Amino acid sequence: MKKLLSRRLAAEFLGTAFLVAAVVGSGVMAERLAGGNVALVLLANTIATGAALAALILTFGSISGAHFNPAVTLADALEGALTWAEASGYVPAQILGGITGTIVAHLMFGLPAISLSQHIRSGPAQFLSEFVASFGLLSVIWGCSRSRSIAVPFAVAAYITAAYWFTSSTSFANPAVTIARSLSDTFAGIRPIDVPLFITAQLFGALAATLVFRWLVPGLDREPSKVLLAHGSEIANAEISKSAAR
Repeated sequence: MKKLLSRRLAAEFLGTAFLVAAVVGSGVMAERLAGGNVALVLLANTIATGAALAALILTFGSISGAHFNPAVTLADALEGALTWAEASGYVPAQILGGITGTIVAHLMFGLPAISLSQHIRSGPAQFLSEFVASFGLLSVIWGCSRSRSIAVPFAVAAYITAAYWFTSSTSFANPAVTIARSLSDTFAGIRPIDVPLFITAQLFGALAATLVFRWLVPGLDREPSKVLLAHGSEIANAEISKSAAR
């Protein structure tokens, strides 16, 4: 199981790194090509992020569950599908992966590896936006994963794509991504001083959605399952079955 957990942590690290690289890198590319048209920059950033998210969930979902998000991981642990010990490994892997993704994106475009963002994102509207974005994300996950898990990668990607446009914060909805984007003084960035506000709103939104779905779907907390795709003990059981069949 230790070996299996190390694979899952590696998957969370790589998935979050690629996700942040897509967010930051597409923002840089769009700024360079859009000629100052901010709406076009946001559109390009949105499409790249949504496409990358669907692909990454499909790629890493069967290994780790493809959380790439501490808010999702904590909700998963709260519902009993992930142990708190496992969650304590997932979260650092996601944060480190996000930071790595920012650095790689910068280097690909010839920028300094780290540049603290000056992009102001503060105030009640931003807090509400991140609460709504995270509440909606966890609602999509809880609503789809229990009944039609095959649709989860596309549902999550579609929701984030839409939330980029209907929230004033452009829907970070992810503490690891928020931290990583604070290290990028580009279109995707956020001032480090604004990070605690975003993360607080994200965690409250995720918790609220989890509690609401306990009421909407009775027994949700008593029947833990995968959050995104099969992972963890399900993979271990599959490997044991394969070994026994040999």
